[in-house]
Amino acid sequence: MSIAQSFLPEFDHEMATTRTLLERVPGDKAAWKPHPKSTALGRLSMHIAELPQWVGGTLRQTEIDVHPVGGPAFVGASFESTPAMVAAFDANAKAARAILEATPDADFFVPWSLKNAGKVEFTMPRVAVLRSFVMNHLVHHRGQLSVYLRLNDVPLPSIYGPTADTP
Repeated sequence: MSIAQSFLPEFDHEMATTRTLLERVPGDKAAWKPHPKSTALGRLSMHIAELPQWVGGTLRQTEIDVHPVGGPAFVGASFESTPAMVAAFDANAKAARAILEATPDADFFVPWSLKNAGKVEFTMPRVAVLRSFVMNHLVHHRGQLSVYLRLNDVPLPSIYGPTADTP
């Protein structure tokens, strides 16, 4: 079994679970924040919708600089509506799955670096970047989103087991 084949069931599960939360985002509450220092609900959900794109950035590149010297910093897409955000997520997850599925085992061990203004923040094999910087990052923000939804009285779907709203 290839590395990609062993990773795909988890990827598919996490993407399906994430989609169930994203489709519940109340579009009329996009500007809502649980705290002044928090990210707005719409921005958080768009960030989650964009995270599957990082699979391609990880498996097709050897580095990314989020604030390149002399170049524009990364800026995420703006929240327009829940249907548009879910459609973006679906497209990103589909493209990420295809890239993941097509990646040969050797490519998972190529070093990958995150840079900030030219400074290397970390370098790890791509397989470790996928697990930590991509998947764990997505799960982390999905957890935040579940709290945002709960605080807005949105029923929560099952994530890793039942919620108070799903037996």
